[in-house]
Amino acid sequence: MPSRTQTQAPSNQIAFRYRAADSSTGMTRATAQRLASQLGVDETQAIHLALHALAVQVLPQYEPDDGALTAAQLRQIRASAPKAPRKSVRSSLFGAGNT
Repeated sequence: MPSRTQTQAPSNQIAFRYRAADSSTGMTRATAQRLASQLGVDETQAIHLALHALAVQVLPQYEPDDGALTAAQLRQIRASAPKAPRKSVRSSLFGAGNT
């Protein structure tokens, strides 16, 4: 008789069940096998690749920031930013003298 630890799946694994038909929420094993073959990987790796692609598409790829800048932070940024020289218009496309 196997012990409880031999029959119990490790906590870092899940059961994965293929669907009976391909749909927007699942796929058949045949489709997964075709996908894996096309990618040159096994079925498990194909699942990992699909999950990774979904994670990149759905989850933020950066740490959340601390929110909006404070007024003091904005003043400091404006004070340290280089001042752009003022430019003047020398001629106009629509001014007098352009015929």
